[in-house]
Amino acid sequence: MKCAGRMGIHYMQKLNAANVPKELVEKGQNRVIEASLTLIRERAKLKGELIRALGGAVASTSLLGVPLGHNSSFLQGPAFAPPRIREAIWCGSTNSTTEEGKELNDSRILTDVGDVPVQELRDSGVDDDRLMSIISESVKLVMEEDPLRPLVLGGDHSISYPVVRAVSEKLGGPIDILHLDAHPDIYHSFEGNKYSHASSFARIMEGGYARRLLQVGIRSITKEGREQGKRFGVEQYEMRTFSRDRQFLENLKLGEGAKGVYISVDIDCMDPAFAPGVSHIEPGGLSFRDVLNILHNLQADVVGADVVEFNPQRDTVDGMTAMVAAKLVRELTAKISK
Repeated sequence: MKCAGRMGIHYMQKLNAANVPKELVEKGQNRVIEASLTLIRERAKLKGELIRALGGAVASTSLLGVPLGHNSSFLQGPAFAPPRIREAIWCGSTNSTTEEGKELNDSRILTDVGDVPVQELRDSGVDDDRLMSIISESVKLVMEEDPLRPLVLGGDHSISYPVVRAVSEKLGGPIDILHLDAHPDIYHSFEGNKYSHASSFARIMEGGYARRLLQVGIRSITKEGREQGKRFGVEQYEMRTFSRDRQFLENLKLGEGAKGVYISVDIDCMDPAFAPGVSHIEPGGLSFRDVLNILHNLQADVVGADVVEFNPQRDTVDGMTAMVAAKLVRELTAKISK
């Protein structure tokens, strides 16, 4: 996995060693970037046109995969998650109806615009600064096709920064964020990486993209995590007080005075008994029904979401975590689409 994640770096080192002109390399990179964005753009246009032709949809969920794993601090397996989640969404062991009664087979409810080709971009030498911009631009391309709203399949949690940035910029102001996670992911820079999956919400808060950030399920937090939370005015709800906070968290009303609400679900927010297929196993988490209760009862206009940090390479119990991730995607789809 680490070898695959570093292919782009090694490729560029070979080009530099061969004295390939910088202008030639940049021209090639720009072609790869444009091809990547064109594919997302045209798929989004097609899906948007279809939904508008069918009529009756105010908001429609569109899946966008971002198979990025190299910003993980431990394992890079989340890069392989999007296809496994898609497979589980349509698994014949269940039906296509969400718990709230919405039919995923209805194109007005759920469409899919494919994946940002992260590895191909890195293979061409695109660095993380440009890659984050490409992810943001891809999300904006989806949002340009009314009534599409992005539901992003990660990938590690570093993807939330460019996705939230895109949603906030496209809507023209800060949004409220409901973040479910075992960790606050708010280090200023983790292991020297400003784009680490453990630093995504520091970048979001620094950029002013969130008016309000609620972090739920926290049970692995350092002194810096608490200090950063206080610095940015984050509302951190730790598992050690969940029984006390449950009634409030299961009756949230968010988004008043903001441009909308974004939901970020790290699969490790749940106890590993429910979702063992994660890189960072942290006992003592939320039950799957706790998560659904929070999502189902949330009063909000949900303008985007992500499901991140599922690691298929650790999903050894008959694909159980893939089904958990898929169920979350299905219920988030029901929350977004209307």
